[in-house]
Amino acid sequence: MKTKFVPGETYIPVSGKVFDKEEINNAIKVAKDGWWTEGEFSLKFEEEFKKYLGIKHVSLVNSGSSANLVALAALTSDLFGEKRLRAGDEFITTPVSFPTTVNPGIQYGLKPVFVDAELNTLNIDSKKIEAAITKKTRLIMIAHTLGTPFDLSEIMRLVKKYDLWLIEDCCDALGSKYDGKNLGTFGHIATFSFYPAHHMTMGEGGAIVTNDSLIHKSIRRFRDWGRDCWCPTGKDDTCKNRFKWQLGELPYGYDHKYIYSEVGYNLKLTDFQAAIGLAQLKKLPKFIKKRQENYKTLYTFFKKYEKYFILMEDDKKVELSPFGFPLVVKENAPFTRNELTEYLEKNKIGTRNVFAGNLLRHPGYVKLRDDFKIVNRFEQSDVVMNNAFWLGVWPGIDKERMDYIKNILKEFLSTFVKN
Repeated sequence: MKTKFVPGETYIPVSGKVFDKEEINNAIKVAKDGWWTEGEFSLKFEEEFKKYLGIKHVSLVNSGSSANLVALAALTSDLFGEKRLRAGDEFITTPVSFPTTVNPGIQYGLKPVFVDAELNTLNIDSKKIEAAITKKTRLIMIAHTLGTPFDLSEIMRLVKKYDLWLIEDCCDALGSKYDGKNLGTFGHIATFSFYPAHHMTMGEGGAIVTNDSLIHKSIRRFRDWGRDCWCPTGKDDTCKNRFKWQLGELPYGYDHKYIYSEVGYNLKLTDFQAAIGLAQLKKLPKFIKKRQENYKTLYTFFKKYEKYFILMEDDKKVELSPFGFPLVVKENAPFTRNELTEYLEKNKIGTRNVFAGNLLRHPGYVKLRDDFKIVNRFEQSDVVMNNAFWLGVWPGIDKERMDYIKNILKEFLSTFVKN
């Protein structure tokens, strides 16, 4: 239930969740059924998410970060022979990112190759990628920043030319399209997050999707303890061969449910999460429409102040499902990013920096930087770190709240605008 809005007193968060009795009733049904791990609602959600994206395989996990971990881990499997990822391989990424887009590669011993970002998309600068590719390059793993697709035309060309893996991090981009096709359906694997800040929520939760059945097999192995068995939770003998396997150095007939072919995890989600997610998925088109309306309102507003801001590129190939409304304060502006965001926060309007800004400047990565490969000076990433931020467009921001946001922005900017 929406609380009454009192201008200047009621805080307008930069993101949030919108739900009603359907989510609550679904969760109560799970509680009453007593089957609390992955179950009925998980299977239903996977089927509906497949239809929504137009994808063959979906695996649910407990977070978008876990989705990224499993996505990369899956490509290290012996199932892929000489094409599998190994320690020492290089992967292309960018400093303007969320840590868990980069961390799985580092954790599996791959060497990150950092390519600078663009200021008018906040995505990797695709023009600089080819120069960064070497004989050791095996993977591109990057996100569609705040819902804006990275340059898929160029990146898919490079993926095909150099026979690279592509993992699309779509955690902020559910519903965005490029050339009429859903993001998450271009790469070998894509990941999604259902954290409350995102387009729809399960509280915590994530998904890994692919059109490749062998990749899907590997994803399920790593997600489910590393086991060789592919039975759904609560099911036995799907293969009709449960006690007739001989793998590794185990005796013939060892129970297939307890044979482990990978060093895996347990990253499944609960049916409570899936039940909430199933209700949210029905509302997703409405959520996206409201996000698009709010984004358009802010774009129209800030277009009048382009003297001070870099706005995101308006690409005709893109149908945007925005996570937020990003801006970069120009270097010659008479105010700083922090001055503006502090003014907004003081007036109860939520703001966020663009995630890590420049990941390479953070303490956890400064100490590792000698092990990284930095192709160019990360000048644009530093601009993002110092000058970029984003405003909320989530469905909880109604016309009354949006009008207040615009009024406070006008109040701040009027100090610098000469009529």
